Amino acid sequence: MKSIIATSILVGSATAFTTNAPSNNGAALKAMPDRMWDTMVDKTERSAALPFLPRPANLDGTMAGDVGFDPFYLSSIPKNFSGFIQPPQWEDVGGGIPTLYWMREAELKHSRVAMLAWFGWLATDGAFGVTLRFPGDMYSVGSIPTAYEAHNQLVDQGSMGFLLLAVGFVEFCASAVLVEVSKGESDREAGDYTLDPLSFLKGKSDEDVKKMKTRELLNGRLAMLAFGGVATQSALGDATHAFPYF
Repeated sequence: MKSIIATSILVGSATAFTTNAPSNNGAALKAMPDRMWDTMVDKTERSAALPFLPRPANLDGTMAGDVGFDPFYLSSIPKNFSGFIQPPQWEDVGGGIPTLYWMREAELKHSRVAMLAWFGWLATDGAFGVTLRFPGDMYSVGSIPTAYEAHNQLVDQGSMGFLLLAVGFVEFCASAVLVEVSKGESDREAGDYTLDPLSFLKGKSDEDVKKMKTRELLNGRLAMLAFGGVATQSALGDATHAFPYF
């Protein structure tokens, strides 16, 4: 009985210090701005590549090679990338270049370069039965034993300086079409330079074209991993510089 009386006294003392004003916590939460996360994901679907994560909002499977793989949701970040091509002070760039377009452009460019780079690295080391080199003693196996030594020696020779200028010129010319895209003057797809000298896509249906583009992306993604692997493996030691790099 005494314990019940003591408990009642303590409860009454505690309530004496509480306010009767209504709580505003619910109203405060409702007044908070919408989270960017809500616009970056589709909560009603799961990513095909990562089923334990919600699908990124911009990866709905319509683009070639799109399997919803974007664990950091970079493709959903709203940003205008036209400023990377030319300063916005120069002229009105219109709607600009959205994040997904810019990333697909970059992915295709890196994929194509990686496919050429992987083949070039192995070909110059004789991996395919024939050692492919430019003519001249400065490019011979005697001067440059392996592809691993090529970079530093070609920098000293000056060949890499010419290559830098050539690549810079190509990039400058290629950026012109991106300016047209940002201003709405071109409906070009990301990475499409209408380069099809062997007419692989000529007369093909939309489904077949998408299959071809998906194959290019899959091979390009593999090539990026492969080139990173061969470059790393060949740098592990003196014994791994030459093919087969172990």
